[in-house]
Amino acid sequence: MSDKKIQVMIVDDSPLVRQVIAQALVRETGIEVMGTAADPLFAMDKLRRSWPDVVILDIEMTRMNGLSFLRKLMAERPTPVIICSSPATTGSETLLQALAAGAVSIINRPKFGLKGFLEDAANDIIAAIRAAARTRVGLPAGSPLATAQPAASTRLPALERMTRNSADAILPAGPATVQRTTDKVIAIGTSTGGTQALEAVLTRLPPTIAGIVIVQHMPEQFTAMFAERLNSLCTIEVREGRNNDRVLPGRALIAPGGRHMLLKRSGAQYYIEVLDGPLVNRHKPSVDVLFRSVARFAGGNAVGVIMTGMGDDGARGLKEMNDAGAATIAQDEASCVVFGMPREAIKLGAADRVLPLQQIPAALIETFNPREV
Repeated sequence: MSDKKIQVMIVDDSPLVRQVIAQALVRETGIEVMGTAADPLFAMDKLRRSWPDVVILDIEMTRMNGLSFLRKLMAERPTPVIICSSPATTGSETLLQALAAGAVSIINRPKFGLKGFLEDAANDIIAAIRAAARTRVGLPAGSPLATAQPAASTRLPALERMTRNSADAILPAGPATVQRTTDKVIAIGTSTGGTQALEAVLTRLPPTIAGIVIVQHMPEQFTAMFAERLNSLCTIEVREGRNNDRVLPGRALIAPGGRHMLLKRSGAQYYIEVLDGPLVNRHKPSVDVLFRSVARFAGGNAVGVIMTGMGDDGARGLKEMNDAGAATIAQDEASCVVFGMPREAIKLGAADRVLPLQQIPAALIETFNPREV
C-alpha cells in the first residue's frame, strides 16, 4: 500500500474557509495541504510549480470565478475538484454547471455560521477528498465520458453517518408479486460519474422505449434541474419523479434528491411512490430501495442497470431483480469513472451482462424493441 499522501489545494477567497479546512486536514493521516490560494490566478501561479491530487474550490471569487477556473483545469489537466460553496450565494444552476464541467462533488455550505459548519463537516470533507482522489478524471479520447466527472455528494448528518440501514428500512424483503402485464420497466442506478453516464444512455433511447425509473445520488437542489437539462437533450421525456407519477413508455423519472423512490403497481399499470425515510446505504434516494421495489412489483418484466458509482448501493437490489427474473446489466470498469457499484454487483453474481457504457443503450433497445437496433 502506498504511503504517498493525497496532496490538496484549497482555492477560496475566504481566509476563514482556507484556515478551518487546512486545520482539519493537518490532523488527518494520509492527506496534506500542499497550498492555499485566495483566487484562481494565485492558484495557477502555484500550479505551475506543483500539481495537487485534489482541489477544493469556491465558485464566487474575485478576478476569476471558480467555474471558469474549473473549466480551465479540466481542459489543461483534468483533476478531481470538490466544490465547496453556498447555493444561496452561487445559485444551484451554477453548481449544476460545475458538475457538468467536471466537479467531483459538491459540499453545500451555509452563508452564516460558516466556521461551525466547516468544523462539524470536517469528516465529510475528508471523506470527499479520499473519494475524489480515487476517481478517474479524464478518460481516453473518444469515450462518451471523456469529460465526464462524478455527481454531486451531499453532507450526511452525524447520527445518520454512523448507521447503515438496508432497504428493509423502507421496503421489507418479500416475494415478487408480479401480475400479467405487457408494460415493461427499466430501472437504472448510478452515482459518481452518473450525470454524464445517464446523458450518454438516455440521449440514445427512442420514444418507444419502456418506462424508465432512475436513482442518481444527488442533493435535492439539483435533481429537478438535472432532469430538465436531460429533457432538453433527449427524445424521451425526462423529469423529476412526483408521487403517483405513471411509468410510461418514452418517459424517464428521476428520483428527487432527499427522497426515496419506489416502483408500485395498480392492476397492470406501474407508478412511483416518493417518500421520506432514513438513509439506506448512506443514501437518499437509494438504488437498493428502487431495485427491490422493481424486483417485487415488476419481476421479469424489468431490466436493471447499475452504472458508475462509489460504494455498493444497488448491488444487492440488482441481485434481487436478477433472482426475480429481470435482465440485468452492469457497466464495465473501463468506461466507469468509479467502478465501485458495478464491481460489487458483479461480485454478487447480480449482472447477466457487463457492458461498456456506449453499448448499454442498444442493449436496452434490443431487450424490448429488437427491431429498432
